[in-house]
Amino acid sequence: RPLLLRRRLHPLKLVVVALVFVTFVFLIQWEVGSQSHQEEPWLKEMAVKRDAMLGIVMGAVNNFRDAMPKMQIRAPVRLSDTGGDGTSCRQGHYTVAELRPALERPPQNPLAPGAAGKPFHTNSLSPEEQKEKERGEEKHCFNLYASDRISLSRDLGADTRPSECIEQTFKRCPPLPTTSVIIVFHNEAWTTLLRTVYSVLHTSPAILLKEIILVDDASVDDILKDELDDYLKQLSIVRVVRQRERKGLITARLLGASVASGDTLTFLDAHCECYQGWLEPLLARIAENYTAVVSPDITTIDLNTFEFMKPSPYGQNHNRGNFDWSLAFGWESLPDHERRRRRDETYPIKCGSAGGSWRSSLAPSSAMFSAPRAPTPSLRAHR
Repeated sequence: RPLLLRRRLHPLKLVVVALVFVTFVFLIQWEVGSQSHQEEPWLKEMAVKRDAMLGIVMGAVNNFRDAMPKMQIRAPVRLSDTGGDGTSCRQGHYTVAELRPALERPPQNPLAPGAAGKPFHTNSLSPEEQKEKERGEEKHCFNLYASDRISLSRDLGADTRPSECIEQTFKRCPPLPTTSVIIVFHNEAWTTLLRTVYSVLHTSPAILLKEIILVDDASVDDILKDELDDYLKQLSIVRVVRQRERKGLITARLLGASVASGDTLTFLDAHCECYQGWLEPLLARIAENYTAVVSPDITTIDLNTFEFMKPSPYGQNHNRGNFDWSLAFGWESLPDHERRRRRDETYPIKCGSAGGSWRSSLAPSSAMFSAPRAPTPSLRAHR
């Protein structure tokens, strides 16, 4: 065997040899190409077109690169034991008065359609009403007829979470971070979209809810344009940003994140309702670990009757998200060691999937997650 193959070459020497070889091959190819261009005019014309196309592609790449910083999410900032004005935060726990919602829920009529999360049945309809129901189902794949008759500010009934969840308190130091709630929609039904907005306002503490940003991913329904803008003027912390072209969920979320001003980002579907106490546990996890990405448990809202499936007061059998080796997402039961680690329903579930590194059992799911500022139409209820 040659001596060169018997000896182990230093990696740097291998790199030098490889560069010399590539340079040699390039020079030979360039010389042959130059001769061919002189002999064949049509090849020279192809080379000119190739160079022109390469220039166009590189220009597009440069434009994309220049636009990237505008869409970046700021790196997470470690939360300090101070308030927003730099003063030391107060000791103790947040009081009920401090965690009052951003918007008080108006008095509820217990006999109203869908009140307290009860089902609203639409079985006995007139021919005209049935046609209206069918049109809504054809466009949105859920019972829009029922949604349009349920209050935008409906409550979801008595709090049926486990007692440890209801009784949990949250430390003032370090303070809970504020959040910007980002909701992406495209041709969403008016009532489900606004019920989502009102649900956030009625269940999120005013001191924690910085803003609600609706991102319109190029909707074409007229009602979601000027009429929506005019309606939201009465809700001071709610605003709309729009994409001229439809670019999909992730790009729309990045757009919302790029204009957000809260300490954290919370992403919600455009057709969900939030349960009482849903936000504080998520933000408390981030206050403990500023790099955490958290996601709550969810229950469902029936797409035909809009009945809210209440959480069990005795806890429940939890699942967590995972990926297989083909990167397909799925759900699995909690392994025994993870189940034993949790002392009660307030303990988070470790999860390395799309929902985040922690999945809180306290309160929204893979459709929603709350994160520090860093990089089928189903109806969902967040709890």
